[in-house]
Amino acid sequence: MVTPVEPPPEPSGTLTDPRALLAGYLDFYRDALLRKLDGLPEAGLRASLLPSGWTPLELFKHLTYVEIRWLHWGFAAEAVPEPWGDRGPQDRWHVGADETFDELRAAFLRTCERSRQIVAEAPLDGFAAAGGRFTAPAEAPSLIWILFHILQEYARHLGHLDVVRELADGTIGE
Repeated sequence: MVTPVEPPPEPSGTLTDPRALLAGYLDFYRDALLRKLDGLPEAGLRASLLPSGWTPLELFKHLTYVEIRWLHWGFAAEAVPEPWGDRGPQDRWHVGADETFDELRAAFLRTCERSRQIVAEAPLDGFAAAGGRFTAPAEAPSLIWILFHILQEYARHLGHLDVVRELADGTIGE
């Protein structure tokens, strides 16, 4: 019998450092995403159980690109060849038939590591650099705003994934 791995706890309720709180919750949600996908067979990762038609694998790829669009291309103004690489026909989330969970997981982990570096090197009240997603200083959001935006994306989509996982195999996540 396999002993379940205890999920990491939320950041402490006594934490008062905004940077540590934001980074801690972001890592907490990233880990929750991986846990919620763990154990789903390939067919379950690619199947939609909802009228909207999205699949767990598509949601996974989407959250990778949320980080790319907002932190890599957005805040750091890095050259990103396909910032909308999670989009397919009709502007829907898309995963190619040749893309595997293992490949997407590796890309997600690399993306998260680069995101951590970007956040560690910048002040929370700093604004996104011009030249990437944002071309004019007036449209550039602050890093703290971007981090809150990314956190709400994770929270909302993890709730969606909770429902899909329960429908798929009865697993109720944390």
